[in-house]
Amino acid sequence: MELVEVTEGSARILVPKAERIYDAPVFYNPVMTLNRDISVLVARVLGPKRVLDAFSATGIRGIRYALESPAEEVWLNDISDEAYSLMKQNVRLNFEGELYEEDDSTYLRGEKLLVLNRGDANKLMAEKFRYFDLLDLDPFGSPMEFLDTALRSVRRKGVLAVTATDTGVLCGAYAKACLKKYLARPIRGELCHEAGLRILIGAVVRYAAKYDLGVEVLLAYYRDHYFRAFLRFESGAREAEKSLAQLGYLWQEKTGRFTYEKAFLPEKSKAYGPLWLGSLKNEKFMENLVKELESFRPAHKKTRPFVELLSEELDVPFHYDTHALARRQGLEVKKVSDVIERLQELGFKASRSHFSPTAIKTNAPFEVVLDVLRGG
Repeated sequence: MELVEVTEGSARILVPKAERIYDAPVFYNPVMTLNRDISVLVARVLGPKRVLDAFSATGIRGIRYALESPAEEVWLNDISDEAYSLMKQNVRLNFEGELYEEDDSTYLRGEKLLVLNRGDANKLMAEKFRYFDLLDLDPFGSPMEFLDTALRSVRRKGVLAVTATDTGVLCGAYAKACLKKYLARPIRGELCHEAGLRILIGAVVRYAAKYDLGVEVLLAYYRDHYFRAFLRFESGAREAEKSLAQLGYLWQEKTGRFTYEKAFLPEKSKAYGPLWLGSLKNEKFMENLVKELESFRPAHKKTRPFVELLSEELDVPFHYDTHALARRQGLEVKKVSDVIERLQELGFKASRSHFSPTAIKTNAPFEVVLDVLRGG
């Protein structure tokens, strides 16, 4: 395996040389640098003591947690022998100290405790019951087959950072697969990415309720080819019931008008969901995240503007894509900034949305949005 060295954040990492990243014997995706930036930023704000990177591959995410966050104990895990060998090399590259092996784990002690584990993620999480303050679940595809053990491995009041890269499933291209994996009906069209993110969160909420865990969304977003959510758990049956009460369904008409309701079962037919209809961020947490950017140097040039966009985005369910809405209505496309400014002049809240560069979030009724698009 031919290796090349790359730098990401404070970490130096050896990665396999390959024409395509999917052909490499150990996976490293430079596109996910922004994802890892935000993960480290979240860890710096939360200050977790024990962190697990359940699917480490090269070890880049776990090593960055150890180097750039206050975490005292970081676990790196992968089932692949090649990945385990490479992450061990990368730990040596970034940390001075004595490595020693015991069973299938390698340990490094210094200012931090790093544990390099070779094994099945489900097995490890099942063994480490209520152990991790921050558990990072970033598998290839859907996280659902690992969700039960992850929920039992994260501490009560801990945080689950979960990624789903099966966007085709969650966005309705493979509706039957979405029903099987997430027990939800996805929507196609301009709302698919936000609905897909909310279906993912809704699935976690339903799973967590079995363990009397409520869910608070610290931050959830869509980017590139994946969905990402940072979810803090609150212990108790009442908290679980409160979270379940935030689930519901979505409808969309041919005109582009959408409606939604919070309910255990939909009252009308052809509903999309069940999905999460609560907040996609905690405002105080986002303030702290933006503040932390002042002392944090992201590895990706778009991390800072993206976090700022997420912070400024109006936190209401679903959005209007101005281009899609204009196309549906046979109208001329207007500048997003002009639409937002006009809605604000009319006394409504409005902002850009990270789900699409041509989308807006607003509390204005559909008829008002349509009137503004018509020039009103």
